[in-house]
Formats: sequence, C-alpha cells, structure tokens
Amino acid sequence: MRRPLPVLLFAAMAASPLALLALGAVLGGLWGYAAALWMGLAAVALDLLLPFTAEDAAPGSIFPDATFPDATFPDAMFPDAMFPDAEFPGSEALLRALGLAALLVLPLLCITLSYRPFDLSALCLALAVGLWLGQVGHPVAHELIHRPARLPRALGVAIYTALLIGHHASAHRLVHHAQVGTAQDPNTARAGEGFWHFAARAWAGSFRAGLRAERARGSRAYLVYGGGALAALGLAAALAGWAGLALWLALSAQVQIQIFLSDYVQHYGLSRALRADGKPQPVTAAHAWNAGHWASSALTLNATRHSDHHLHPSVPYPGLALPHTAPRLPWPLPVAACIALYPPLWRRRMQPLLTAEKS
Repeated sequence: MRRPLPVLLFAAMAASPLALLALGAVLGGLWGYAAALWMGLAAVALDLLLPFTAEDAAPGSIFPDATFPDATFPDAMFPDAMFPDAEFPGSEALLRALGLAALLVLPLLCITLSYRPFDLSALCLALAVGLWLGQVGHPVAHELIHRPARLPRALGVAIYTALLIGHHASAHRLVHHAQVGTAQDPNTARAGEGFWHFAARAWAGSFRAGLRAERARGSRAYLVYGGGALAALGLAAALAGWAGLALWLALSAQVQIQIFLSDYVQHYGLSRALRADGKPQPVTAAHAWNAGHWASSALTLNATRHSDHHLHPSVPYPGLALPHTAPRLPWPLPVAACIALYPPLWRRRMQPLLTAEKS
C-alpha cells in the first residue's frame, strides 16, 4: 500500500522524541536511556518492520519550478498564507516549532547536566539530543534557509550558527546548489573517497567557498556566524561552566558529523559530465542518492528525497517527489550513514550501485 506522507506523520516522527527528551531531562533514569534508544533505532526499525514507499504528494506545488538560490526576496512577496501552508496545512507551523525547539534544546541540556554531570542516563540523554539535532534539527534548518521570507530564513541560520557551523547556510545555498556534482563543490564526495577524509575537506572547503560567495555579494554574513558562535559558547559557559562549554562543543561536533554524513551519502560518486563548452551538464535527478523508506523520511522531513530538492529547492518538504529515474539506496538513510562511517565497508557496498548507475 502506498500513499503520501501526511503532515501529522512528519509531526509524530520529528516532534515526538522531544517528549522523551523532556522526560529524560526532568526525571532522568530510564527516560534518558529510552530517548537514546528511540533516536538511535526507532525509525530504522519501523522502516524495516513496516516497509513501504510513500507516494508523491499531488502535483501542483506552489512554486514547482522556482529557485531562490540567494533567498533575497522581501517577505511581502510571499505572505505566510501562500507559502507553504496553503497547500500542506500545518507544515509551516511544524517547521517553525521544530526550529525553535532546536534552538532551545542545547541550553536546556546544559542546565540539566549541570545538576547531573556524572549520571549515565544524562549522558545517554545528551547522545539522544545530538541525534535529534542531526536527524531533525539539521533538516529543519536546511528547510528554513531555503525559505524566501526573512524570519524563517533567519531561524535556520540561527540553528546552524548555534551549532558552530553557520557557514553551512551560505555554502549550501550559494555553492552546493550551483556546483553540485562538480569539482568546485566541496560537499560532493568523490567515488572511492572515505567519509573522514571527505568531512575534513568539506568543512574547510565549504567555509572558504561560502566566504568567497558572500564577499562577492558584499555580505557580512560571516561576521554574524562568528559572533553567534561565540555567543552560543558564552551561553554554554554561563549556564554550566566548563562542563557546559565542553558539552556544547562535543554535541556541535556530533551534529556536524551528521550534516557531512548526509552530504556524503546523498552525493557519493555522482558527478555531472562536462559539455563541449567545458560547462557541467544541468543538474538532473541522477545527481543525488535517494531513499524511499517512510519512517526515516518522516523523521528527516523528506530529506531522503534529495534529487527533487536539487531540482526544485523551493518546494516545501511535504511536496518533494521521489523520481523514478533517481538513484536509490537499498537501505534507510540512517543505515547508509552508519555504513559510511567505516569507509572500506561503504566502498564495498556502494561499488555495485555506482557501476549500475553508470552503465
């Protein structure tokens, strides 16, 4: 049986872990362990136990062919009544609520651990928070930075800045979308490249490429990213001292690894051929890996439908399609990310898929 994923299912998968995180923070004990188990296993277990691929939403998304790579349009051009709740009721409210939660969860965790610094359940809670920020907070921020309206876009930037990777908001929109599948995109993994090598190259490369792009626009966005990161670390220290600072740094690193895992897995080995004039061919559905598993798709706000996002960056997450011509991973996206952490196994499992795509 196949049908589109409703907004309520996105809410259930992406927002329900917050209840476990809250219980783990307030009550501790088994709730901290439960939160870690839920974030680590629930979506994958549901994908494997109840396998089906959701249909595409009904055609006719509000801006199906529009692209806003610079997101410079004034709010008045796109009132909230038009984008995108008019077609997917509740989707924008959910996105903004999750965005605010992503900003609040780290400070609240610092306060919690300042009272229970050596509690194993609290450390499991911290792991669960990091997984939630990587699997939900990152897709939320990613969705928000593609919004043309100023306030949602600023919320997405704030999330990345608080996680000490504010430059991703610039590099993703201004570099990755334009250069995906080429040597000029630091966030496209080459065939045979291991994840850990890729992550180091992509972090530095995206920082530099995003900075160049912002300077070319006369923007001072990087001052905001740097100042915001310092403010976030200052807040961590104020809330829980050195332990809070160490926690914030550790969880930011955990989330950043998940961000680069997402880029790595979704573009591994897929490159755009050069035309006779030396320019790359247009981006097609063939230039990103996708996954059709319903639970991890709901958890990550359809981040698994990555080809359509590159073809139509403005389409809100419930409306993303799963093109039949797009490369498909045989595993749920979280499983693919775990495999990628061990490069020899990843290369061995991906080589037949890459060969099939290129044949």
